[in-house]
Amino acid sequence: MKFCSQCGSPVSQSIPAGDNRLRHVCEHCHTVHYQNPRIVAGCLPIWGEQVLLCRRAIEPRRGYWTLPAGFMENGETIEQAAARETHEEACARVRDLNLYTLFDLPHINQVYMLFRAELVDLDFAAGEESLEVQLFHEQEIPWSELAFPTIGRTLECYFADRRSQHYPVRNEPLEALRAHFRKT
Repeated sequence: MKFCSQCGSPVSQSIPAGDNRLRHVCEHCHTVHYQNPRIVAGCLPIWGEQVLLCRRAIEPRRGYWTLPAGFMENGETIEQAAARETHEEACARVRDLNLYTLFDLPHINQVYMLFRAELVDLDFAAGEESLEVQLFHEQEIPWSELAFPTIGRTLECYFADRRSQHYPVRNEPLEALRAHFRKT
């Protein structure tokens, strides 16, 4: 960041009074410009024994499969963001959203929050950010073509939890996620 969004003056990095981190601070109006993690909200849409995946039409990881998810917008709840992203990417409507997986990714300044959700109907299609959208049984999941470790781990947890019909909220540390996917 080079200029203040409040007054247009140059900013520099300093530690504001009462803080303990370097921040971008306006040299003229003294506005502190905080840079915080982005929240990625999405759904694990379920229809019976199947889950809905989208093949990405955008970078990063174009052509790989993912759950419908994206960045939360100002003015919406996490649940609203997850439902909106599902509609945008898969033209699908969901209900009964329940927080399921939470992943902190400090190395890319993101927090993933994925909800288990039921598809309202089978009226879905590829949205602008998807090449195709498809329902998969567990044995059909294209594991080697999944876009992100967070998606693979969410699917693994879901299929394991489905056997017991117990779906705890999962909050796994980044190190465990990385270690797990180094093995696979």
